[in-house]
This record gives sequence, C-alpha cells and structure tokens, in this order.
Amino acid sequence: MKRIAIALLISALALPGCSWIKNWGDEEPGDPAPLVEFKSSLKVGKAWSTKIGDGMGKQGLSMAPRYSSGMLFAADHEGILTAVDAETGRKAWQLKTEQPFSGGPGLDDDQIYMGTINGRVIAYDRNGGTELWNAQVSSEVLSPPESADGIVVVRCIDGRIFGLDAVSGRRVWIYDHSVPLLTIRGNPDLLIRAGVVFVGYDDGSVVSLKLEDGSVVWNQTIVSLEGRTELERLADIGTQMVIIASDLIVSSYKKRVVSLAADSGRLLWFKEISSATGIQVDRTNLAVSEANGDLWLLDRRNGSTLWKLDQMSNRGLTRPAFYGNYLVVGDKEGYLHWLDTDIGSFVARVRPGKKGFASAPLSVGTTLYVLTHGGDLIAYRAGAAL
Repeated sequence: MKRIAIALLISALALPGCSWIKNWGDEEPGDPAPLVEFKSSLKVGKAWSTKIGDGMGKQGLSMAPRYSSGMLFAADHEGILTAVDAETGRKAWQLKTEQPFSGGPGLDDDQIYMGTINGRVIAYDRNGGTELWNAQVSSEVLSPPESADGIVVVRCIDGRIFGLDAVSGRRVWIYDHSVPLLTIRGNPDLLIRAGVVFVGYDDGSVVSLKLEDGSVVWNQTIVSLEGRTELERLADIGTQMVIIASDLIVSSYKKRVVSLAADSGRLLWFKEISSATGIQVDRTNLAVSEANGDLWLLDRRNGSTLWKLDQMSNRGLTRPAFYGNYLVVGDKEGYLHWLDTDIGSFVARVRPGKKGFASAPLSVGTTLYVLTHGGDLIAYRAGAAL
C-alpha cells in the first residue's frame, strides 16, 4: 500500500514518464525550451476529430487508442469505451460502463479487454461492446491486457502477471515478481510473440514467460538499482518494447537502451539513453525520446547514432512515431512536431490542444492518430496523403 500511495502522489504531480522525476526534491527543473522557429516545408491537415469521453483525468493514466481492421478503439477514465471508424471518425458504437478504466484497450479478433483501478479485468464484444466476463486480479491494471492463443495476459501494479482464459476469464496461471518502493506511474506494455510473453519491470529487468503456463524462460537485468536515494534508483522499463527479427529492444528510465536476443535474453548492444516512454522502430531506424527532451535516431542493428536533436529540453516528449519519411513526436504543451527522418530537422508543427497527450502518436498507413489528455481523438494526414 505504501508503494501505491507514493506512485499516486507522483501521478498527481506530473504526467506519466515525465523527465523531471529525477529532479524531484532538488531545485525546480527548467522551463520547456522555447519552440524552434523554422520555415514549414510539409503541409499537415486534420482529417477528422471526435470526442472520447473526458480523457485521462488527474490520476496520471495513459490509455492509448488501438487500431484493428479499419477501426480504432479508445476509452476514458470514467468508463466510456468507443469504437471509431478509422477512415471517417464516425463512432460505430459507444458504451458507458461507469467502470474506472486505467489500462487498455487490449484486443484480439473477437474481444476488447480493459483493466480498472480496482483490479478488474473486463472483456467486451468487439462488434457492439456487450460485456462478456469480468474477473478480479490482485491490484490496479495500468497497461493493456494482451491476448494470444486463448489466454489473456494481465499485468498488475504490484508486479503480478495473470494468465486468464479468454472465453471465461478464469485464472489459468499467475507469476509474481517483486517491485521497488518508488516507481514512475504506469507499467510497460506486455509483448507477446510466438507463445512467449515479455514483461518489463520497474526494477530494470525484463522477464520472458511461456504463454501457456507462465513459467520463466529467462530473466535479464538490463540496469542495476544503484543510487543513494529511491529517486536515483528509478529504473523503470520503458512503456513500449519492440521485437524485430530475433531482437528484443528495450529502454529504461535509468540511462539504458538495449537490444537483447529474444530467445535467451543475451545482451547484444546498449546505449546510454534514459527513456520511460519506450522505443519505436521502422526497418533499421530506431527512434527514442530521452527523458531530458533529446530526440534520438539510432541504427537498431548496432545502436549507432544517426542523429540527435537537443532543441526540445523539458518539453515532456511522447514516444516518437514514424510517418512515411517523417518522425512525429508530441510534447506536454500539446504540440505535434514533424521532423525529416533523414536529417532530424523540423518540417511542420501543429497543436491539437493545450493539455498534452494521453499516449504516443499512432501511425497507420497514411494517417496519424493522436489522443489528447482531454479526450480528443484526432486524425492527421500530411504531404501527398492530403
């Protein structure tokens, strides 16, 4: 309970994954860097916008919209679950559940999965939002439940991982892992590939579990918990891990981006970059927002630096998204910055709102989707897609 209280205190003071956490208790961090002036060379237009309830509220939640088969699924903190046509922005259906949603949506071919602050996992029918089952787990769910091969995997804030039957919600297995006293608000997304679940933990470790029974395949510590204070020991794994080819690429808040062999956890390379938002990969390019506001583009094969942009200090950057030949990143003042992927220069900027973003931008084909902290789901297109 003590750990949860501290995490809630942090969330009340800042957005999830904010870089100022490492300075908490010291002198006040600097103001956001002034916006860089540039001549826009890319036309960006809003395709549509729709409202998803009241957004994320004041509890430091981050629930990203999910795309599947031409539809977007999104939720707010008061239990509104919405299905939206990704092309037109028209709402296919909207369900007012009154559940205190905190993690999701997770998807499979038939169902949507949501987690709540009071430790419930709820399955809904994808076609109309009918509730199918409701299961209790051990504590608050802050990341999307993920489903594969008939098992729904759920991460709880206390470190426990549950495997639930996708048809009934019945518990199939449970894995327990201790977590530090003080962490950044939120949990890394679960990643499932080929019958294996990859879990990033707040102690700087990554665990690989068998999907069928929750048994451990390997456990790798990518950064140690050294430091004089709890704040200095913050080592949370970044929100998004990525598997590409046979490599698992992971970030940590404590100065580490690493590539691991997915089958064994063996370290392939590492880079000293601090990121709680995770990484994004497009072919051989790896993009990451550092906690201090630097934006990096690396070669994902060896971690070598392609370019680094240091003009957005203290702007609280989201995880970047690739959009064609561009890289897009949001900041805590509500700006979306568009950059040329080849050289890292600004080419466009738009401002969907002033409250920042509920999650990283989502790029699907020729459309970029953003969900603001206030609950506005907006689609943008740029360049030839307009």
